[in-house]
Amino acid sequence: MSIDALKDRIPDYAKDLRLNLGSLASDISLTPQQLGGTFVASALAARNDDVTREIVEQFRDVLSEQALAAAQSANAIMGMNNIYYRFVHMAGGEYAKMPAQLRMSVIGNPGVDKADFELWCLAVSIINGCDLCVTSHEKIVRDALGAAAVQTAARIAATVHAVAVTLQGADALQN
Repeated sequence: MSIDALKDRIPDYAKDLRLNLGSLASDISLTPQQLGGTFVASALAARNDDVTREIVEQFRDVLSEQALAAAQSANAIMGMNNIYYRFVHMAGGEYAKMPAQLRMSVIGNPGVDKADFELWCLAVSIINGCDLCVTSHEKIVRDALGAAAVQTAARIAATVHAVAVTLQGADALQN
């Protein structure tokens, strides 16, 4: 099972997603680890078990155990941070000046290259829609890897999320 298995399940009305998923899976603008980790972190953030399983299977051979764990950590820590910092942004006022008082040590020591981890945090933050986190991680990734890497992460996040919700909707209509 793999990306091809996902492509086979995408309905014809969403064939653009099938094409985008295929081309992004073989993108050469990122290293294999960056690409695989971005896909895995995005799949986890998209919250579709089938999509997550197929994407992990696709990239299992290019991700070390540490890289796979780091992609999972990016999803976990951003799952918390995206909610907290979205609150801070929406509420405004004094909250932006207050310390978060939330443990985030994995950001400082993710077990992989910092730029790769930031790329994965960016993809998760794009899916979760946190303006402050997207802005913060985008700058770090752009400075470290360039604007093309930022755009590729956004394209992967958008496509994986769209595939996840499309398959979930298609499954719901069949049952």
